[in-house]
Amino acid sequence: MIRHPALLVFAVLVLLSGVWHLIGAPISLITQIAIYTLYGAGVCLLVSYTGLVPFGASVFFGCASYAAAFAMLRGAGNEIVALLFCLLFSLVLAAVIALIILRRRGLYFSLLTLAFSQIAFEIAYKWTDVTGGENGLQGVPRPLFRDDWSFHIFTVVTVTVAIAVLWQVAHSPFGRSLQALRDNEQRAESLGYDPFRLKFVSFVLMGGFVGYAGGLLCFMLKGAYADNLSWQHAGDSLLMAVLGGVHHFLGPLWGAIAFILLEDRLSAITESWWLIFAPIVILFALASPEGMQGLGFRLMRRDDWTLTRKRIPTRPARIEPYRVGGAQLDVDQPILTVTGLNKRFGSLVVASDLNLQVYPYRLHSFIGPNGAGKTTFFNMLTGILKANTGQILFDGHDITNLPVHRRIRLGLSRSFQILSVFRNLTTFENVRVAVQAQDRRRWGLWRDAYRYDDINARTWSLLAAVGLADRAAESCANLAHGEQRLLEIAISLATDAKLLLLDEPLAGLAEADRQVVGTLIRQLAETHAVLLIEHDIDRVLALSDRISVLHQGRLIADGAPQQVASNPDVVTAYLGAERIVPPPAATDAEGQAHAARKPLLVVEKLRAGYAGSVVLEDLSLTVHEGEAVALLGRNGVGKTTTLRAITGTVRASSGRIGLEGSAITQAKPYEINQRGISLVPEGRRLFPNLTVLDNLRLATRPGGASLEDVYRLFPKLRMLQRSKAESLSGGERQMLAIARALMVPAKLILLDEPFEGLAPAIVKEVMDALAKLHGRVAMVIVEHHAETVLPLVDRAYVLVNGQVAFEGTARSLEQDVALQVRLLGVVQKEMA
Repeated sequence: MIRHPALLVFAVLVLLSGVWHLIGAPISLITQIAIYTLYGAGVCLLVSYTGLVPFGASVFFGCASYAAAFAMLRGAGNEIVALLFCLLFSLVLAAVIALIILRRRGLYFSLLTLAFSQIAFEIAYKWTDVTGGENGLQGVPRPLFRDDWSFHIFTVVTVTVAIAVLWQVAHSPFGRSLQALRDNEQRAESLGYDPFRLKFVSFVLMGGFVGYAGGLLCFMLKGAYADNLSWQHAGDSLLMAVLGGVHHFLGPLWGAIAFILLEDRLSAITESWWLIFAPIVILFALASPEGMQGLGFRLMRRDDWTLTRKRIPTRPARIEPYRVGGAQLDVDQPILTVTGLNKRFGSLVVASDLNLQVYPYRLHSFIGPNGAGKTTFFNMLTGILKANTGQILFDGHDITNLPVHRRIRLGLSRSFQILSVFRNLTTFENVRVAVQAQDRRRWGLWRDAYRYDDINARTWSLLAAVGLADRAAESCANLAHGEQRLLEIAISLATDAKLLLLDEPLAGLAEADRQVVGTLIRQLAETHAVLLIEHDIDRVLALSDRISVLHQGRLIADGAPQQVASNPDVVTAYLGAERIVPPPAATDAEGQAHAARKPLLVVEKLRAGYAGSVVLEDLSLTVHEGEAVALLGRNGVGKTTTLRAITGTVRASSGRIGLEGSAITQAKPYEINQRGISLVPEGRRLFPNLTVLDNLRLATRPGGASLEDVYRLFPKLRMLQRSKAESLSGGERQMLAIARALMVPAKLILLDEPFEGLAPAIVKEVMDALAKLHGRVAMVIVEHHAETVLPLVDRAYVLVNGQVAFEGTARSLEQDVALQVRLLGVVQKEMA
């Protein structure tokens, strides 16, 4: 079996060549397929690996053909010299264009590439004395390859070599960095990568590969013509890539074959062949968004990408324990000094005259209610947001105006409140690319990144430290929410930082994992400076050396833990709500009444998972009308997968899901929502650029809650209705997510970690809202903390390894401490 894609390209081209020879057809058509395969593959270096979409890569394809023609007509000895000249010309041209347009993103970047292509077309078409105008430059000699077959063989061989080089670059440290940049540019920059430099090198390489293909086209046609620069042909390479499959390395090959052969056959029928070709492309795109190779994969029940090899480095027989590093720092000198820091968004003040010092080898916690400005403060420290006034000194350097990646390279590292990982990379690669970020070898273009044993060893150590070594080969997108949180912690620890900024690292973790990570954070404080944002106040008081409290953008307290805990202002603003008194639990009679109602949701022997792996195995559960049910369990047992299966975003491989007696197992997500199931997902998933009011209006349907209903449930949303969702605090976002779910006529609401990352006062507010909904609508609540959710619900299910290990009343589980220890891992802390 041929495993290397370059050899497969060679084999396919040789097979096509043989067929064309047997039927006596001109071999130039297969030569063109080979050239366009390289053209499309070069463009995919930007599209598939870097996440940039050039509408006008034809500027390099067309200009390089003119460069090759000029070289041959002005004295180049042979085709090899001319091709080397056009390659060098393309690299220089790409560098110049990159410096101009790479400061723009998205549609602006795409249109600028198209603009350059059109400018080149106008020059080539109208500068007749130099370019030949509409007649082009004809009669380009081919002294080394006089006949079509010899040039065809040369083309196939060199295209194969170029494809092999592209494959090698994709697996190099540089290529792996590009894939991280594609998935999450902000996270890549927060690891110390310079996004502009990565994009610049990628763009220049793309220009080189596409330029070489353009030079080959010049020699195939024995001339250079302006048509390849026109807007009509500017998107040819992109079309071929999409047609073949942009998430597959061989996609450009299949796309080029389809594009060239269809063009050849249809153009023989009519000059308006595009009128036939365009509907074919549209129908194919609708049938298979992942292209021709994606369609084949779907028939084989595969949905993975093939941009790189699937395997990861072999797991060592013994993984070295993770050892925290750290620079030698003066314990008496602050590593971080913030002076007079101010930030406002319009009239909203989020930081007012903040003054703070953080010392080495101490755990300094930074707490406050939701919306106090804590994450905004972290964003200013790392450069994601610019402060209006003030100064930030880090390890003796003024970093107030430095870009993010330069601050990180000085010794900062951070985690994010909202999960920020590389979703399309494996668990191993997420951590490895973070370890690589501080290594000079990250710019390597040739050696396979997985051959650096020291980087691999540190990656395995970090994965083992957070308990993810067994999940190393799994795609990040398939990890449970808690596992992704552990993964982000490992990513944050991968850089050799002097100061760790940890933004709610315990959010979404089961109690057993919270203890492990809490211990790890305490150990890190012995070798680093640690600035921690966390809402688990008991753990903050136990772990911290010093605590600063932020409220409404101002520091209201700063000192030792016990001193801060007894500060009246802190108690009023934050700690006073810590000892949450849950709403009155449903009585046994009420619980029995709910259980006696007609079953609303019935899940029977459900089996589901991701990419061939089984997460849920023979799972069954029932929810009655108006009943509240808790779904408990450790990280990775299948709680979120259960909700996704119910809502149709994960397809069940077997079993049945019924709503009011009708099967919804194969229904589409929007159909399930219309039937009466609403989801409040992990991470909230709001529309960030829309206001609170617009988020609610988008979800509004007849029969659902009115705006007044949700404003009564969450009065704060009325005050924030004109604010954009992206400017809300974590607690405010959670309120909006729940309110949005109520705007549809819901019979069942699924809540995934509704209390994650919330300050105690907000937890109390959300609990009160859920208590008011109890009995009016059925609820399934996924939650790590049994002591928080059990007083709110009638019954509980506990999952272990994708199966139901406990089913019973909430009260019976609440009272059975031994059972909680066995199924949930640790004794849940008592609530006052």
